[in-house]
Amino acid sequence: MQQQFPKDNYIRAGKINTRYWALGDQGSPIILIHGLGASAEIWMHNVEALAERHRVYVPELVGFGRSDKPDIEYTPSSAARFIYDFMNALNIERASLVGNSLGGGISLIFTLEYPDKVDKIVLVDSAGLGSEVIFPLRILSLPFIGKLMTRPSRKGVYLYFRDAVYDRKLLNKDFIDLYYELHSLPGAQKSLLRVIRTSIGIRGAREKLMIPIMTNLGKIEQPTLIVWGKQDKVIPLEHAYFAKERVPNSQLHVFDPCGHMPQFERPNEFNGVVTEFLVD
Repeated sequence: MQQQFPKDNYIRAGKINTRYWALGDQGSPIILIHGLGASAEIWMHNVEALAERHRVYVPELVGFGRSDKPDIEYTPSSAARFIYDFMNALNIERASLVGNSLGGGISLIFTLEYPDKVDKIVLVDSAGLGSEVIFPLRILSLPFIGKLMTRPSRKGVYLYFRDAVYDRKLLNKDFIDLYYELHSLPGAQKSLLRVIRTSIGIRGAREKLMIPIMTNLGKIEQPTLIVWGKQDKVIPLEHAYFAKERVPNSQLHVFDPCGHMPQFERPNEFNGVVTEFLVD
C-alpha cells in the first residue's frame, strides 16, 4: 500500500513559493531540513512520531521537491537565509533544527549566522564537516558528465540513492516513482547540478565553504545531537567524530547497520533518539 503523506502547504519564503508540511499542535517547533536531491518525503517516517510532542515543519529547499526552482546562484548562506525567511513567514521565533546531509550543513550555517533563532540542533550525517564525499557526487560536478548522469530516469534515481542506504531494498517502486516524478519537474535537474557544483568539486567538498563551518564549531552553544550511519558511504563516520570533538555541548549516536539517511532507514530508533534529545 502506498505511503500516505501529510497535506501539502505553500507559503512565500522571501521570494520563493515554498512547499512544506506542518504537523502537531503542541510543544516547541522543530524544522526538518532535507538533503541534496531529496524532498519533504524523505521525512515520511518521522513527521507523525515527532509531531506527537512538537510542532513539526518540513520545508522543501529552494530548487528541490515542489518548491520554486529559480535561475539563481545557490550558496550555503542563501540557503540559510531561506530558512530564516521561512521561519519569518510562519512567525516562528525560535526552533530546533534537524538537518540531514546538505540540510545538516545548512543547519550549522544557520546556527552560526542566526544563533538567537535556534534552540537545539540534530545533525544527521551532516555536510559541512570535511571535504571527503563519495566519488559519484564529485563526478556529477563535471560539466558534461554531470548533465548526462542526472538526466531524469527511474534507473538514474535508483543509482543516485543506492549508496545513501545500507539496505537497498528500501528503494522500492513507490520511492523510485516518487523521485523520478520530482527529478523530472521543470528546472529540477538544473537546480540539482547548480547546488552540486557550488558545494562540491572533483576533489571533494569545496574548502571555501567548509572552512567557515569547521573553524567555528566551537562557537555553537546550542545542545547538539550528532547522529550517523556507521556504514555511510556518502560522508564518512569520521566527520561525526570531528564534530563531536569540537561542538561543546554535543552528543553522538551511531546507527549500525545504517547508511546516509538514518531517519529513512532506521526510523523507529531515530524517532526515539531524537524525541528524547528534544525533550523540553
